[in-house]
Order: sequence, then structure tokens, then C-alpha cells
Amino acid sequence: MSETFLEFQIPHQKIFNGIQFPLILSPNPKSQTPPSSLSLFTKAIKTEKTFLDSVLHKSGAVLLRGFPVNTASDFNNVVEAFGFEELPYVGGAAPRTNVVGRVFTANESPPDQKIPFHHEMAQVPTFPSKLFFFCEVEPGSGGETPIVLSHLVYEKMKERHPEFLERLEEHGLLYTRVIGEDDDLSSPIGRGWKSTFLTKDKSVAEERATNLGTKLEWLEDSVKTIMGPLPAIKFDKTRQRKIWFNSMVFAYIGWEDARNDPVKAVTFGDGKPLPADIVYDCLNILEEESVAFPWQKGDVLLLDNWAALHARRSFDPPRRILASLCK
Repeated sequence: MSETFLEFQIPHQKIFNGIQFPLILSPNPKSQTPPSSLSLFTKAIKTEKTFLDSVLHKSGAVLLRGFPVNTASDFNNVVEAFGFEELPYVGGAAPRTNVVGRVFTANESPPDQKIPFHHEMAQVPTFPSKLFFFCEVEPGSGGETPIVLSHLVYEKMKERHPEFLERLEEHGLLYTRVIGEDDDLSSPIGRGWKSTFLTKDKSVAEERATNLGTKLEWLEDSVKTIMGPLPAIKFDKTRQRKIWFNSMVFAYIGWEDARNDPVKAVTFGDGKPLPADIVYDCLNILEEESVAFPWQKGDVLLLDNWAALHARRSFDPPRRILASLCK
């Protein structure tokens, strides 16, 4: 139980083994010190950190709704209050802009484009364990951030495609992406190499790529990045279960722009192509098991990147969702 936070339900939630997904917390009206200001809210986060950590671990996703969080700066204070260490956004594919402190824009690709399900930065060896999203401006319509539990996806894939899963566990996945020098905001994977590796120096980019387990092949006006083979299935030690942890569907159907053919963007770790029918059935599983709730201004969503994948639906502007990544 919590003094400050009260669980409540919305129609979009799902229940798995008696646990709400996502778990939704709002201010407790019976609290002796209701979090009526940002400073009281951040104080409550610090005071009740053990409670918040435990509900995140139990559910995999926690939505904080109805708290006084209005601006990017407010959101940054909320992220800081949780006390998780920051993870710099190095090696990710999405075009993003730093807004304030530890806060970035979420993927800035055009509103008519969907972003398929993925774990944040699953295509590089160092990925965040947790991520925050904040709704600064509610979408005109659409624009949800659907989420789905990784262990459920693993179980369904094992049930429907056991031989494919065996190959995946044996070989892992290889990700190939061609990127330009500067960011291309018309593409969902349009982050240029300068911002991918946070440098303008090719030799520094090489060094940082090597640290990420990425090979670079320089082309005339771009660079081919080859990541992996990386495991596609991981073992979540804290929950003692296998999870679907990869960017297979995202890369196969979403890594498309003027430079990239998505079918070639991801293969088995031995370079052999993936069977299209199974990739699309995996997409069906992700959609079937997912939860999508309409964003409300001020919402803060905390995701355990080990427990859940996320996506983005297309939308009518305006919409401004901010993000922050944690080690």
C-alpha cells in the first residue's frame, strides 16, 4: 500500500495473472500530504521509491496520471527524482533532439508513419533497462504508444513457431543499416552517423562503433552499420523467465527509407534471410497481446525495457511525447 499513490483502472488495461498492465497510479485523495505541486510529487517519488520499484517490477509498466507535471523541465525533475542513472543515446536509430537535462523528444519521424514494436536499442549491446515517456501535448487523434509484455511474445512464438525460435536462439540476429551524415527527419531510422555516435570525427565514430559491437563500412556519402549477431532471446534474471528481446519486427517492416530495404536490414546471425510469414505472424502476436491507451497531457509512463516492448501509432498533430533513457 502507498500513502501518496492510488491504483486505478481504465478500460484499455489488460490483466495478466491478476496483475494490471500497465499499472496506473493517481494521487491518493486521502493522503495527508497530497502531491499537489511538482516539489511534493518529486518528494513523494523519493519517499516511496521502494513501492514504485516493486510495482514496476510486478507489472512491467507504470502510468502516472493526474500529477502536476506540465513541462519538459517538470518531467526532467520527475526522472531525476527516481534516481536511475542516465543512459546516453549512442547507437540508436531514431532522430531525437535534446530538450532539457535528461529529456529528449521521442522519435521525430512523420506523423503518418507507424513505428513497429521494439525494445529500446535492442540492436546494440548496451541498452536502457528503463525508459520514461511524458505527454507534453496530447495527440489530435491516434498517436498511442502501444506496449506488450516480452515474455508473452516469447511464449506465443514458442507455441506457434518452435523450430524458428530454436534457430533464433542458436544464431541470433544481424542488423544492417545504411545511414547518412546528418539526420533525415523524413525517416523513422534517419539518425545520421554524426548524432548516432555523437561526433563529427570518423575515427571517433569508428571507436564508438567498435565499443557498441558495430562494424562500419564507409560509403561515398553514408556508412553501412553492421550490428551483431546479437541474441534475440534473453533471460530476465530478476523475473526468472525467457523474453523476446530484439528489433526483428521493427527492422523487417520499419527500417525503410531511401537508403534501406527493410527485408535486408535484419537476418539470422548466419546471414540467412528470415521467413516473411513468421515475421508477420510475430507482428500479429505483438498486436494481439498489446495494450494501447490514449495519451493525456501530463501522463508519465515508466517502462521496464526488459519486460515490455513499445511502438507508436500514426497520429494527427499536434502531439509531443518526450522520453528519457536510464541504465
